[in-house]
Amino acid sequence: MMRSLFSGISGLKVHQTRMDVIGNNISNVNTVGFRGGSVNFTDVFYQTTQGASGPNAETGAAGTNAMQIGLGANVAAIAVDLSGTGATQRTDRGMDLMINGDAFFIVRSNGNTYFTKSGALDLDANGTLMCTTNGAAVLGWGVDANGEIRKDMADTLTLRGGANEYSDPEATTAVTLKGNIDKIDPQVLATGEGYPIPVNVFDQTGNSYTVKMVVQQDATDVSKYNLSISDVIGPDGKTALTVWDATLNNNAGGWKVNEALAKVIKLGEATLDYSKLTVNEDGSIDTSTLAMSGTIPQLKFDGDSGEFTWVGADPGQNADPDDAGILLLKMTDAEPAVGTTPPKDPSDPNNAFPAVGVKIDFSNLTMYAGGGVCSVKPNRGDKNNENAGHKYGTLSGFTIQQDGKIYGKFSNGASRLFGQIAVATFANPSGLEAVGNSMYAASMNSGDFDGVGIDISEVGKFSVGALEMSDVDLATEFTTMITTQRGFQANSRVITTTDSMLEELVNLKR
Repeated sequence: MMRSLFSGISGLKVHQTRMDVIGNNISNVNTVGFRGGSVNFTDVFYQTTQGASGPNAETGAAGTNAMQIGLGANVAAIAVDLSGTGATQRTDRGMDLMINGDAFFIVRSNGNTYFTKSGALDLDANGTLMCTTNGAAVLGWGVDANGEIRKDMADTLTLRGGANEYSDPEATTAVTLKGNIDKIDPQVLATGEGYPIPVNVFDQTGNSYTVKMVVQQDATDVSKYNLSISDVIGPDGKTALTVWDATLNNNAGGWKVNEALAKVIKLGEATLDYSKLTVNEDGSIDTSTLAMSGTIPQLKFDGDSGEFTWVGADPGQNADPDDAGILLLKMTDAEPAVGTTPPKDPSDPNNAFPAVGVKIDFSNLTMYAGGGVCSVKPNRGDKNNENAGHKYGTLSGFTIQQDGKIYGKFSNGASRLFGQIAVATFANPSGLEAVGNSMYAASMNSGDFDGVGIDISEVGKFSVGALEMSDVDLATEFTTMITTQRGFQANSRVITTTDSMLEELVNLKR
């Protein structure tokens, strides 16, 4: 009879453990990335009062089963399913990530490597990417000298500070023209003043220049248009073709042609004839003296369809032989001198503009009837929106893509790859050991972490602006709580009933 007392006690203990787990689950119903546990029981310690016997063929006696008395219950396992993805909580915050796939964020805390499902990320005072749930640094891969992801050992990602705080200026090397040339627009006629197309470019120091290009119909062929340059506007909004010379006019100073720039300006095979330029007293250029020398580049359309044909001297003599739609604009003949960033003399194009020049793409233009009005829009950059150039910029924010790549966004519109968040997978995710603060440690039964991690694209993707919710289902927890309470109550009844029986036994001596 004493056995039932101890069986009841073991039942109380395991149901108390189960209630502890339920309480922990419910308390974490709103914990980001939490996975609830479930308790499994097992029976233990049987006392055999009679062994089993087999049938006797000689006597014809049947076999007998063993008689065993169980001695209670024990906790077999507290299971936590850490595989897969939980429900989604939308936050619309760019630094919040949820893993769609069977993987974990890799974090470092107090020199130890842990794993978590919480993707509530931010930056600490040192600019290091961290998980706000536990304050641990998030690990990933940095970039090499070429700006490409370097997938070696996973390490902390420092996103602010040093070179990450600014974006170097970059020269424009491509411009794309889009729109329509109307051959009856008064401006574009051979007798007109020419249709202006202002092409804006950045030099290597980030200064903005506007090259005023002019399109004018050829006098002998209405499907051909001569191209020339009428002016170059500098960063100050004034012409860059003139400079102030303090030694002119008996040292009283005066304006003169900026030969360092004017003499090297080249559009296709034509060069700006700087020797004929006349400067007005206010420092502007007398437009009547502007002229191009050499082979004047032309823009050619199909006279019947209005589609673009070629640009340059003729179809076989373009600045870029591989593309009949490209015309090269050059404003310098040399690469910038070493150690001149910014240049010692910003007015010297040999220090400011790239020797590769600017490739202007005319291939998207048409010559359709447009009500007698031309409409052409120049855009910096090529057809892939690359090589547009930009001025100096400062870091203004970050974007994280679904593959975990982190880009810095700068005030000049540029972006730069800073790193990529790595994730970890395990042969047995449920074998990880919880260490608190929504972190888990690898164990002998989970599998090891190799220190490198994997790309999230191998198992899924990140959802940006969302977090993984707790997987605790209150309806299930409350139902389990009821059965746990009844189990605890029943086991306590075993003890009180056994006590009553023992009391009756003691009373036999009366």
